[in-house]
Amino acid sequence: MLKLLYAFLITGLFAVGGGLATIPFLKNMVDKYAWFSMEELMNMIAISESTPGPIGINMATFIGIRVEGYLGGVLTTLALVLPSVVIILLLIPVLERYRKSPLMAAIFFGLRPTSVALITAALLGFIQMALFEGGVLSLGNLNLFYTGLFLAFVVLVQLKKVHPALIIVLGAGLGMLLKL
Repeated sequence: MLKLLYAFLITGLFAVGGGLATIPFLKNMVDKYAWFSMEELMNMIAISESTPGPIGINMATFIGIRVEGYLGGVLTTLALVLPSVVIILLLIPVLERYRKSPLMAAIFFGLRPTSVALITAALLGFIQMALFEGGVLSLGNLNLFYTGLFLAFVVLVQLKKVHPALIIVLGAGLGMLLKL
């Protein structure tokens, strides 16, 4: 239980950029602790992305329950959230006092691309896991069906402005139709 809590405490402390930034940490947990497989991680990401609430919290709760039961779910969720809550509580007075400071502006100037980089790295890793068999990045491992589905959904969301909830329903429906 302590390893699980430590892993999520560290994730909560350093996953700058939100829930998607937790994905590299979760992938590391697959490699280091074997609490779940890469395929299970992909399924958990899909479930967490398709259910209400922040993806990082959903993942922490899901993994905690999976590894240590319901108490584990509650504790991993708290371990993930605790660093953010403490940091925000400590930073609020500083941010209020120095919000117009050039130093504060410089810090945020550096943190914005850092957050985007972490989210992009998570996205690229997720694309690699989702579209390439075994997560191995090579054209021979590219799953053309998944890639086509991925591109179709991107077009529907970005160009046709289809609501994300409908995309989730379509994806789940297609999965049931094709796999049952």
